[in-house]
Amino acid sequence: MGASSHRIPGVLLAGTHSGCGKTTVTLGLMAALRQRGLAVAPFKCGPDFIDPTLHKLATGRVSHNLDPWMCGDAFVQGCFTRHASAADVAVVEGVMGLFDGAAGSGAHLAKVLGLPVVLVIDARSMAESAAAVVKGFEELDPAVRVAGVILNRVGSERHLGLLRDAIAAHCRAEVLGHLPRDQAFVIPERHLGLRMGSEKPLDEAAIDRLAGTVTRHVDLGRLAALAATAAPQPPAKAAGGSPLLPPRVRIGIARDAAFCFYYEENLASLAAAGAEPVEFSPLTDRALPANLAGLYLGGGYPELYAAELAANQGMRAAIRDWSLSGRPLYAECGGFMYLTGGIHDSDGRFHPMAGVFPVEARMQRGRASLGYREATLTSPTMFGRPGVTLRGHEFHYSAIGPMPATVARAYRLGDGREEGYLINQRTLGSYLHLHFGGTPEAARRFVRFCQEQ
Repeated sequence: MGASSHRIPGVLLAGTHSGCGKTTVTLGLMAALRQRGLAVAPFKCGPDFIDPTLHKLATGRVSHNLDPWMCGDAFVQGCFTRHASAADVAVVEGVMGLFDGAAGSGAHLAKVLGLPVVLVIDARSMAESAAAVVKGFEELDPAVRVAGVILNRVGSERHLGLLRDAIAAHCRAEVLGHLPRDQAFVIPERHLGLRMGSEKPLDEAAIDRLAGTVTRHVDLGRLAALAATAAPQPPAKAAGGSPLLPPRVRIGIARDAAFCFYYEENLASLAAAGAEPVEFSPLTDRALPANLAGLYLGGGYPELYAAELAANQGMRAAIRDWSLSGRPLYAECGGFMYLTGGIHDSDGRFHPMAGVFPVEARMQRGRASLGYREATLTSPTMFGRPGVTLRGHEFHYSAIGPMPATVARAYRLGDGREEGYLINQRTLGSYLHLHFGGTPEAARRFVRFCQEQ
């Protein structure tokens, strides 16, 4: 790797499948390591907006998404090095099962970063068969180093003994410890997943109890020893792939309980390109901040706060007037819903919104869309010229009515859909959550677009 590379202790916590208790184990480990006086750098594999906010509760530090599919291996490696270098140990939470997601999987990320994997197994309904599970994960891709195992939901000492003995007899990975089945620890959920850390779903006492359970039942010394075997990392590079420029334009960022889905690296990329992010709340602020050159409305939960958003007529009018006057506005998913004529909530009630786009959003009984998306620009936008490709993720329970043909489309998605809706060529609304990591030039173009208006 070269003389300037250095080793950053770290592990990737992976599950056998979704629902095995990976997030609980991850939070417990993060909090337990912090209690031991270590600075823990938290990360999340994949396009998750919620788990990183829980990581912050456990570590006191901002958690960053690492997504090789959306951002590419080089960006992910740079992000990891940049933020882990200032800590004692890095803990990365995987996504779904270890091998789920191909290029976006925890397995691929572990190889990119050279991290040992600690596998979380739900042992509730198995005993010696756990060894077969671990053996399969060890053998499927030998380049992925499954070095440790944490057994979740263990019922008794006898149960633990059966699991430990079987894994020791047949597997290379060592059992680092377990969490008992009867621990009273539940993270509240809703339709998009767990509750955000900003909503304080876990108080300090709950986190302390979880950390105490991990400290009693997991060998943190052995975990630290495994973390120390992580591969050396190259030197860190600046966010956004360019030097930090002095702020040139103020860009308003809608950020409150209704609009809370942002990749931290997206905001860092805008700042590196010369933007001064200025947060405001469509829920409580009556007017936009002064001297803005652009607006960015991220995703979140506008459907849960639709009545409050509708009642704030001053902000709805300000954002509608901003768009209709031809000033730059980018809105994704929940932010896009806010720009429609209104939201029909899950109880069938209608709440008027900003009315920029001539459609309405309606909550569905089930999930409307989920998955990675590649978008090719078919019209000039704030992110580039036609032919530029952007990568992101789609996850929502709402759907819009048919968009009139008079509204221009900016994206052609990989499945052939035309999406990304343009008003005045300066308001772009979409269900996609974009990550600028794979196309750093998009953030720079957005800042220049705002500057030139």
